[in-house]
Amino acid sequence: MILIVESGSTKTDWIGVNKKGDVAFETQTLGLNPQVLDSNIIKERIVNNYDVYRFRKQVNKLYFYGAGCGTEPPRVLINKVFEEIFINTTEISVKEDTYAAIYATTNIGEKSIVCIIGTGSNCTYFDGNQVHQKVTSLGYILMDDASGNYFGRQLLRDFYFNRIPKKISKKFESEFDLKADTIKDKLYKQPNPNTYLATFAKFLINNNDSEYAQSLIRKGFELFIENQILQFPDAKEVLIHFTGSISFYLREELESCLTKYNLKAGNIIRRPIEGLLNYHKGNL
Repeated sequence: MILIVESGSTKTDWIGVNKKGDVAFETQTLGLNPQVLDSNIIKERIVNNYDVYRFRKQVNKLYFYGAGCGTEPPRVLINKVFEEIFINTTEISVKEDTYAAIYATTNIGEKSIVCIIGTGSNCTYFDGNQVHQKVTSLGYILMDDASGNYFGRQLLRDFYFNRIPKKISKKFESEFDLKADTIKDKLYKQPNPNTYLATFAKFLINNNDSEYAQSLIRKGFELFIENQILQFPDAKEVLIHFTGSISFYLREELESCLTKYNLKAGNIIRRPIEGLLNYHKGNL
């Protein structure tokens, strides 16, 4: 069995495929970002899933694409966890989530820029064969413009600095626990602070019709465009593809910002797992 896994910081999609190319199972777990989780938590999240644990001995090839896997140490960490769980696996491939976005949105041989805007954000150039990065990610605190955790951080800052219009502020307060002690505990004492921040982005998506929300959304996307996309010299000549919940649910605002910079939107999808399935089926 081939196991295809695509993981962000918030959730992970799993698909098991048999030798005939038929889907044996599909499931989800919490995110498996090795930059913010230790090996024990990652292992616990995997083995606690009934389907993954049930089929673990049948897996002989595992292809993992994950947030936080852009450098060697986290790839080694998660590879070791997989070796302990999937004991009959003869091939394990661990790549950063950028590759999942590329395989899911582009045609091989076609030059394009591929972006992920979900819990976190990043951007890469695909020359049709090779992947090229202009910006080295320094993580969610310093990077991740326009991401879920970026918008969550901005919402919390604006709430505490009294910058949110009163009507929206009251609604925000009624839907979330915004006590200072709760926020500080989640950010500084609990695991996955980036995922916690991203939970607030849902409020922005569901209340995106106000001038305040539109301004905040535009600022985030424009920062992403200027800091990431425009790093590439031919950005205005190629299609720009996106994966991730923020780009998907705020598609209208994203496309408007791209147009402002004379950029061309390509595919915008929420989850790359289906595209990954087709890609790997073609290589069975």
